[in-house]
Amino acid sequence: MFKVMILAAGKGERMRPLTDTCPKPLLQVGGKMLIEYHLEKLAPAGFTSVIINHAYLGHMIETALQNGNRYGLQIQYSPEQLVLETAGGIANALPLLTDADKNQPFVVINADIFCDIDFSILQPVLQAMQSNPQQTLAHLVLVDNPPHHPEGDFFLNPHTGRLTGSANVDCRKLTFSGIGVYHPALFANVPPDQAVKLAPLLRQAIASGKAAGAYHPGLWLDIGTPERLQQLDAMLKH
Repeated sequence: MFKVMILAAGKGERMRPLTDTCPKPLLQVGGKMLIEYHLEKLAPAGFTSVIINHAYLGHMIETALQNGNRYGLQIQYSPEQLVLETAGGIANALPLLTDADKNQPFVVINADIFCDIDFSILQPVLQAMQSNPQQTLAHLVLVDNPPHHPEGDFFLNPHTGRLTGSANVDCRKLTFSGIGVYHPALFANVPPDQAVKLAPLLRQAIASGKAAGAYHPGLWLDIGTPERLQQLDAMLKH
């Protein structure tokens, strides 16, 4: 069974004062904790094992979610004494995420996004990546560029499904949704217990032709500010 990691270690500085006493994944929106919208969709999509990393107010996350039984999940936690950034946090959790041979890929989801994606579409991506890790180390879900990030992140060739470093006539520069599938080999050179960002690793994979992507046309919001949290809350209550 493929596993899922939810990234929940950030301090949520831009969400202050809401995050002064509550970690961002536990903020209430539409009558639920933000992270619950992910958790409730995973078991129906065929995922039952979830790893959540935490640092800031991490004990509150463990108390709120416990072992995950009420979501049909088995939740394990990967605590961090220091915030290890995205790639560092994933590398730190690898013993929980993959198999002994480090050949089993996994899904990673940012806790602070809201998306109507059906996570079951990632199952065949995981199977293909495990069968042929030499071809793809990273598969990113991309979305339309939001107003607060109009420049986008990565170019996607819609014909090949591959990410490229530069545009051509068919490529669109889209925004990374914070949802990705990764092979453990992507993190092979990440030093233990060091803060390492994910973007440089993704750009290396793109440069070597080992990164793919898919466009998600549906609803997606980056809940990075109190205003966007209020926007989502209003949307979910109507």
